[in-house]
Amino acid sequence: MADVAVIGAQWGDEGKGKIVDWLSSRADIVVRFQGGHNAGHTLVIEGEVYKLSLLPSGVVRKGCVGVIGAGVVVDPFALTAEIDRIAEQGVAVTPDRLMIAENATLILPVHQELDALREGAAKGVKIGTTKRGIGPAYEDRAGRRALRVVDLIDAASLPEKIENLLVHHNALRRGFGEDDYDGDDLLRRLKDIAPRVTPFARPVWRELNDARRAGKRILFEGAQGVLLDVDHGTYPFVTSSNTVAGHAAAGSGLGPNAVDYVLGIVKAYTTRVGEGPFPTELSDATGRRLGERGREFGTVTGRQRRCGWFDAALVRQSLKISGVDGVALTKLDVLDGFDELKVCTGYHIAGASYDYLPAGADNQAAAEPLYETMPGWAGSTEKARSWADLPAEAVKYVRRIEELIETPVALVSTSPERDDVILMRDPFQD
Repeated sequence: MADVAVIGAQWGDEGKGKIVDWLSSRADIVVRFQGGHNAGHTLVIEGEVYKLSLLPSGVVRKGCVGVIGAGVVVDPFALTAEIDRIAEQGVAVTPDRLMIAENATLILPVHQELDALREGAAKGVKIGTTKRGIGPAYEDRAGRRALRVVDLIDAASLPEKIENLLVHHNALRRGFGEDDYDGDDLLRRLKDIAPRVTPFARPVWRELNDARRAGKRILFEGAQGVLLDVDHGTYPFVTSSNTVAGHAAAGSGLGPNAVDYVLGIVKAYTTRVGEGPFPTELSDATGRRLGERGREFGTVTGRQRRCGWFDAALVRQSLKISGVDGVALTKLDVLDGFDELKVCTGYHIAGASYDYLPAGADNQAAAEPLYETMPGWAGSTEKARSWADLPAEAVKYVRRIEELIETPVALVSTSPERDDVILMRDPFQD
């Protein structure tokens, strides 16, 4: 049985939550390996809607253990609030159902304030962050001044570590004309929250290695999407972590041989939240129609997503970067009723043609899509669970996408419901 990594192959919001939850019925462990509570996964199970941001999708399924790996940045206050919220829906998150890497970095209120100060500044690049402190927390980790989950266990060392952290942050705050951050208040808040977080802390690297040796099936759950990867995405309009499949091992504490199959989640059209280039964006009635039919609003922020036609050139690029073995195509039903559909096959930039998106920000902003037009379909694909349920034109659309992205479609999702899936290849059996 294969261990599977699931990553988004666009700019996030591809429907990873549903697919991970669907796959987790055959997994023993689901691991989050990067990102923070800026991620948003909506699960619909027997009519009940669960909105998760930091918790792994597996926590809503009995018998499945959720793991937050060392590559994740953890807001302890958001974590406990999320645990309380889904407890009200009947899901009890206990230490036998959730493990948090003791070496995971903490997101603190001072990080969120810095995030907001930067986004609100009169000068500088507006990234369009969620202002949840993700970027500043990763910066502190790289700068070796971050607080980690394990520091909540050793409260005696907290004052010195907070002081070291605030030497950096207070200098930045003064540059924005803000008062120094109150270290005593932060210490008090961390001591108060520690008893609720520390019972989940584990040497996750050891737990996962033991699980692999015991033959447990592991599902690695990525957040955001490859096009938001800090190295390989549309920089600087990216997140602050590595979202590619190659980080599943490093972010969880396993070796590079831990992942047997990479499943890339791809929406049947394209969306993006926040700032940055988007070659196939539609600002007309068609774009609004996609947004309305697809309910394109962020799970975490509620922000409306930008919508556009499917970009095969970008998806092909991100699939190769992540070594994707198969694709899960989601939201095919949103395209029902369109007379014609367009698919981007490349770009025209400054008089030259490209079959990929160059790394330069100026070139990315200037990219004009080269389209291939396909017929739409009048019938419905919603809730289809076999190829026979799809209109012929919908089948042709899926097959043409396979050709253009040079990767087979392993499954197709046709509604938000867990079981509305057409399965061609089982990632766990591949």
